[in-house]
Amino acid sequence: MTALKLIYGPDPIFAKSAEFVTLFDEGLQKITQDMVATLYAEKAVGIGANMVGILKRIIVIDLQEDGHPLILINPEITQKSNDTQCHTEASVCFPGISADITRPRKITLTYQDYTGSQRQITAEDYLATVIQHEIDYLNGIIFLDYLSTIKRKMLLKKTRKFQSKHPD
Repeated sequence: MTALKLIYGPDPIFAKSAEFVTLFDEGLQKITQDMVATLYAEKAVGIGANMVGILKRIIVIDLQEDGHPLILINPEITQKSNDTQCHTEASVCFPGISADITRPRKITLTYQDYTGSQRQITAEDYLATVIQHEIDYLNGIIFLDYLSTIKRKMLLKKTRKFQSKHPD
């Protein structure tokens, strides 16, 4: 497993929709393993493939509670609760900033594992937030898109300043 290089925002890749994975082979397994290595190297809880420059519908998540990563290929939310929750969200690709975002508290989603087998899970609370945050990345949406234009511009300016003071 090799950690991949993160892409830092703002970058045009974050406005693009990722493509569906159709080939479930050793190459896909390598990508998912490298994404997991990146997740741990960055001490993150979730990473979407476009965050490492790969426009494929893949996310890896580990809330760092049990050390077992969740690998979701072609994830699709099929149900969302009307009940919402607010969490402070951040991203390793937009360092130095965070924002309070309200999302559904419970979701059900379908996805494929690295062999192509169809799976379904229901997630709630923080895991539901993390999954929605990462699926947004695959859909060309970042957490800042939920904010007002003024707040978004202010935070983008702040992350650019942070990045200039902390190169690599």
